[in-house]
Amino acid sequence: MKRGDFHGEETLLLESEHLSVEVLAAAGPRIVRLVLAGSDENVLGEVADIGWDTPWGEYHLRGGHRLWWAPENPPLTSAPDEGDLLVGEAADGLCLERLEPQSHLRKLMQIELAADRAAVTVRHRIRNESEAAIELAPWAITILPLDGVALLPQQRGPIGENEFLPNRSLVLWPYSSISDPRLVLGDELVLVRATAAPSPFKLGYLNRAGWAAYLRGGILFCKRFDPQAELAHADLGSNVEVYCNDRLLELETLAPLSVLEPGAETSHEERWELHPVGEVDSSAEGFAALVAELGLL
Repeated sequence: MKRGDFHGEETLLLESEHLSVEVLAAAGPRIVRLVLAGSDENVLGEVADIGWDTPWGEYHLRGGHRLWWAPENPPLTSAPDEGDLLVGEAADGLCLERLEPQSHLRKLMQIELAADRAAVTVRHRIRNESEAAIELAPWAITILPLDGVALLPQQRGPIGENEFLPNRSLVLWPYSSISDPRLVLGDELVLVRATAAPSPFKLGYLNRAGWAAYLRGGILFCKRFDPQAELAHADLGSNVEVYCNDRLLELETLAPLSVLEPGAETSHEERWELHPVGEVDSSAEGFAALVAELGLL
């Protein structure tokens, strides 16, 4: 297997004729690069200079794709993740796992490349290896560069047969403003435009469509997942969240909450697709036409 370098850290490369995926070899589990064949541009964001102090040392954000757990519980959810990473080969890919000594949770990430298209399956698992039960949800967070737009599909018709009941809601964090110019509300899609601004913005909601996407530079990065909308979720019922600040955008999906007894585990699968779409009409109508053309709406 090929080896590489990510800002001074050793990496391992998975390749198909359609794309390549690069993971850290000794920390994480973390996917740090996603590159279409014939290109040298990383679809994922790189922020190797960002970090913050924790009781166990500095946490390095790095960029790329990571596995956290919800609801957020600082400082445990951002405990440093260097060292003791186990790497194993899996069918068409790799399995990465690491036990967090601070939380006694084992994080596992299995990565498989599709043979026939630019697609990746990322399976996330969290196992409770502590002596007490804990309620949590796997939380798959993908850092993406600025200058794109997140596309969040909305529920149009009623849920079930009663058209008099509400069919959608939005969740905002204390630092988020409903008047933030990065937020564009639409009936088909809610957009979050990833432009730098002095204050961060975060939005969550219960996504019933089973996908969310990010468009940048003529490439649509789409995450598909099982919404499991009938089950309880963290963050006021959110299974998709978007966070944006002056350096990055995070496109996040969450599994339902589970009470994990000692020795039990829970899982969450994302299926990534890369679609070269070229120049796109950047209006809300243009984005809706694009996703309809791709069969997403």
